[in-house]
Parts: sequence; C-alpha cells; structure tokens
Amino acid sequence: MGSPVYIQIHNQLRSNIENGKWHVDQKIPAERELASEFGVSRMTLRQAIQTLVDEGVLERRVGSGTFVANQKVQEKMSGVTSFTELIQAIGKVPSSKTISYHLTIPSESEAEKLKLSDGERVLRMERVRYGSKVPICFEVATIPASLITDFSKDEVTSSFYRTLAEKANLYPGHVVQKVSATNATEKIAEYLDIRRGDALLRMTQISYLQDGRPFEYVHTQYVGNRFEFVLEK
Repeated sequence: MGSPVYIQIHNQLRSNIENGKWHVDQKIPAERELASEFGVSRMTLRQAIQTLVDEGVLERRVGSGTFVANQKVQEKMSGVTSFTELIQAIGKVPSSKTISYHLTIPSESEAEKLKLSDGERVLRMERVRYGSKVPICFEVATIPASLITDFSKDEVTSSFYRTLAEKANLYPGHVVQKVSATNATEKIAEYLDIRRGDALLRMTQISYLQDGRPFEYVHTQYVGNRFEFVLEK
C-alpha cells in the first residue's frame, strides 16, 4: 500500500527545498497554485504544508504566506554550552549587541542564586544575541564581579565562557534551567525585530563551574520560531 497522497506531496515539497528550488526565507507558491499543480484538493495540500510546518521546514507568516524556515538554533539541555558554540555548530556567525553593562549591588535573588557574601558586587549586563545578524534572544546575565576582575568588557561580552577557559582556566560544569512560555513586550519586541505579543521561550539558568561554584545567573528570552530546546535523556 502506497503512502498517503499528502505524504507524497510533503516529500516532493521537501525535496524541492533540499534541491534548492526554494531557499531560506523564500515564499513558496500559494496553496491554490500548488493544489492545482499536484491535482489535489486544497485540504490535502494544506495537510502536506502543515506537516512541513510542524517539522520546522516551513513557517507561516500571518498576512504574508508560507516561507522556507530558517534553521532553528537548538540547545540540547544536557551539560553547558555557550551561545557562541551553539551558533557556530549550525554554521552561523555569532555576535552580540550590549544594551547595558555595569557593576552593581545584587538583588536578593541574585545573591541567593550566586551564593554571594554580604558586600559582594556583581556585573549585570543586557545583550541581544545574534546568529548571522538575525536576533535570536535577549539576555540579562549576572556574574560575580570578583570573577571578571582581570577581564576586559569585550572579553566578557563577546564570549564569556571562552574567556573563562583561556584566561582563568575555569570551565563550566553543570546547569540548572527552567523554561517557560511568554510573549514579547514592546521593549523586547523592538530588540528582537518581532511584534509585540509574539511568542517567546523564557529560560532562567544558573551555571556552575566544575568545582560546584555558581558563576552565572541568566534570564533569556528566545524568539519562539528561531530557537528550540532539545531534551536528551
């Protein structure tokens, strides 16, 4: 027994993308046109399209049509991987824009999460992180000030994990992460080049060094259709 018609159409559409007929961010033909081309009903064609959307191969844009999707950045939630490494792993160019960067007194929550003593200060920085110039996330990171005394601002903002390893011989050990869903505020939407109210993945993370010391407390908001988490057991 052969594959269902919508699966056959799914396979052909995917083949068209893989063979370069349609490129990333290119709009594919309208459903009516494709249904006519394949000689099927709009319902059958729509089922094939939806399967590709669910797989992340295509993406629907309200009021614009259906486009070939960008490859999402994936973070496998086991161990610690820097954003720079994640972006490089999928062949994109990592970069960041620093919104704010200052030494300050930690909040009670920051002091608790980072196990700071009374009087200790922290670096708190806000950044937009990019993959090949496409904004992926907005990040607020808090780091014990004592840890970055010998680091320049550029070393911290460009690739903090690499700087830790190369200049201090310190390496990440494990992380504790919490992920939830949220919607973009007007401020975050402007930073990430999306619309207010668009879906975001919100992650809170505490990162620990191999000796067990917490060294980073981060709140990150990821653009929902540009990033996904992958759970590994």
